[in-house]
Amino acid sequence: MEKTWEILEGACYHCKKCRLSEMRTNVVIGKGNKQADIMFIGEGPGQQEDLQGQPFVGPAGQLLDKMLSAVHLRMEDVYIANVVKCRPPGNRDPHDDEKQACINYLRYQFALIQPKIIVCLGRIAATTIIDENFKITKQRGQWYERKGCHIIATYHPSALLRDETKKRPAWEDMQAIRKKLDELKGIEES
Repeated sequence: MEKTWEILEGACYHCKKCRLSEMRTNVVIGKGNKQADIMFIGEGPGQQEDLQGQPFVGPAGQLLDKMLSAVHLRMEDVYIANVVKCRPPGNRDPHDDEKQACINYLRYQFALIQPKIIVCLGRIAATTIIDENFKITKQRGQWYERKGCHIIATYHPSALLRDETKKRPAWEDMQAIRKKLDELKGIEES
């Protein structure tokens, strides 16, 4: 059966696989370019995202916009999603069973988009996508490759809002992401 955005969206909107569905205002599937070369993955919707039904619309999203702009990318150039599609209460970390309930939706998004690069924003995304024992402070900025897709983790923008000392390493990661994208595009063009 062919995968389509309509199938994914219908499944997400009707999902009752975990307790997060009972408390949501909106399902937050993702936003951006559905043919993007880069897919950013965060942990889950916050309060503003839950209210608006869009990922990264609060203060962390505004910072992410600035981070993208600094490396000459726009929201229209990337696709942004989260590990879980419904807001955990009080913005707590999603529980393992909640992540497991949602992971196939994220895999479906990946299959539809087929990005060249995945950027895990923060510990939750990195431990879900890269390795369950991933240490964001020690392993951020390192590249991994799976099934022809290049994967990197950096600090979540909300962590940068709480701790200014993380801004320099995050900037270095964003530069590395831009460089990798340029390299991959160069390979395609040659």
